[in-house]
Amino acid sequence: MSPKQPPVFKRLKCLLLITAVLSVLSVALLIWSSRDYWIFQARTFYYQRTTVPQHSVHTTHSVGPEATPLSPGSSAPSTLLSVTGPEASVVTVNGTKTLLLSAYLEHRTDRKEVRVIAVVLRSEAVAYRCLFCCQEQLHISDGVCNIHIDHFGFAYGTADIMCPVPSGCEAPSCITVTSAAGSSDVDREFLEVKNQNVKSDAFPYSFTVCLSTMFDFTNVLQFVQSLEMMQLLGVDRVVVYKTSCSPETQHILDYYTHKGLVEVIPWSLSRYLNVSRSWLPAHGPGDLHYFGQIAALNDCLYRYMYQSRYVALQDMDELILPQSVSSWSELLPQLEQKYGVDRCYMFENNVFPNTIKPPNSPTLPLLASWLNVSGVDILAHLYQEPYEEIHKSNFKIIVNPRAVFTTTVHGVLHSQHGCSWVDRNMARMYHTRRPSQPHLKPDQLIYDGRLLDYSARLIPAVSAVLKENGLLEDSTH
Repeated sequence: MSPKQPPVFKRLKCLLLITAVLSVLSVALLIWSSRDYWIFQARTFYYQRTTVPQHSVHTTHSVGPEATPLSPGSSAPSTLLSVTGPEASVVTVNGTKTLLLSAYLEHRTDRKEVRVIAVVLRSEAVAYRCLFCCQEQLHISDGVCNIHIDHFGFAYGTADIMCPVPSGCEAPSCITVTSAAGSSDVDREFLEVKNQNVKSDAFPYSFTVCLSTMFDFTNVLQFVQSLEMMQLLGVDRVVVYKTSCSPETQHILDYYTHKGLVEVIPWSLSRYLNVSRSWLPAHGPGDLHYFGQIAALNDCLYRYMYQSRYVALQDMDELILPQSVSSWSELLPQLEQKYGVDRCYMFENNVFPNTIKPPNSPTLPLLASWLNVSGVDILAHLYQEPYEEIHKSNFKIIVNPRAVFTTTVHGVLHSQHGCSWVDRNMARMYHTRRPSQPHLKPDQLIYDGRLLDYSARLIPAVSAVLKENGLLEDSTH
């Protein structure tokens, strides 16, 4: 029979046993927590979308881990995540054909929402789920997809996926969209939510021009002329959605980007879809209209919604010229007084064929130094086709972006105050391009020398840019 242990030893033995059990449980809990963290680190990526062209972006962001699917209205704690992502990447939605392009906080709807601009396969029915990064939490809500009607018969179209901001999420910093039917065990890429703050005045820019889309572009001379003309009109920002261009064009883009006039948005939809080079499937086979032009225009509208007082949506070979005043800053007050404030102003299209030069036409002194520059000289094409009603369908617009919800190639689809046609004697659009009425003879064209009113300032400005970029010889006129 063993001797009895004193009570103090019994208590000590019991305390040591409890301590050992607690230590084992703590280690197990630590391993389990770390497992969730590293699984999430391996599966979740955040690509912040910025406006700096053609550079990698390094970002650090807090987003929430998800070991199991979340239901709408729920949230999960966050973990610090630091990743590197390419600029202007397109985010794919697993299990679908959907491509996410950009995200903007919508302040004008009854309920606070994030508008995700996307390209979708129109025949595909998808239930979307929106995941928000918000105050170091991951929140979720159900998204609603609105496909734009201006798809021109292509299989894919531009869409807005509207994501209601969940309660408890005051300032979502990033967002992604998934399929509600998809697995949670997939890589996730997040978009930065832009337009966090509303502005009604004191904008960085007065007039922004959205140009889209640039592909296989070589028309250097007309591009420089257009950019210099825009500045004479009062434009202080030009946005170019670029897929591809010649080395000379890229040099010009870099030059104007360095000056602060141009922002280049690399536009890479052609890597994901068979994009069309035309506006109808019959004219150019493909899955999406004209390199995704409509998606680019809508992105530009929202990108500059709170950065620019006005936004013009037009092409690179188009100029909206006032007739009785010299600049847009003088023109817009006239338009607002005549047609009303915050309307969409529509400018009729006048085509100046760039392949025809009527005999005995008034010309400027020969600018021999421009002859070796690739592209069209708009000052050499001052004769327009007779105006036809069909040209009305090809008009372009200047808008207050905060009064527009969705835009398209010609006009808007949804706005607060509608649109007005601008009297051609106040302003109209000059479109220097290939003939739209090729049957016309030179003597049927109509002379319009309005561009010459700007030539005294335009010619030296263009020559200076060309010379500075090594496209002119030393002797210039």
